[in-house]
Amino acid sequence: MEFNNIEKFDPSSCIAGKVMRIKRITANIFRKHLAPYHITDSQLTLMFVMSKKRSMTQKQMSEMVFLEKSSLSRNLTRLIDRKLIHKTGPHQIEITTDGLYFVENIIPIWEKAMNEIREKIGEQGEHSLSTVYTSITA
Repeated sequence: MEFNNIEKFDPSSCIAGKVMRIKRITANIFRKHLAPYHITDSQLTLMFVMSKKRSMTQKQMSEMVFLEKSSLSRNLTRLIDRKLIHKTGPHQIEITTDGLYFVENIIPIWEKAMNEIREKIGEQGEHSLSTVYTSITA
């Protein structure tokens, strides 16, 4: 039996594979910086959104950060357990004062992680990521 598709196939050209590898590499950098604060990069993204919006529905959050319902729910539960956010209704969430202080104090740590990534990808890499993001979300 011949496997012509396998012979012609080059997995290194897979866009999804490249994106997932970039995500894992950047997540590892964030994980290193955020570990002492016991928060993941996904949870921090939610905290950043909440610090700006202050209150929103879980559906609004899910649509804004492109997280599936189960992933969002798991991350929100962990943030609620830490009293960084709380529910104000069946599907409504709000950042707490402790949550606002947490975000205020973690921004310099986030900036260190961002600087480490920027050193690796350079200005052109950052611009390219912004271009790809804008194109894919349009």
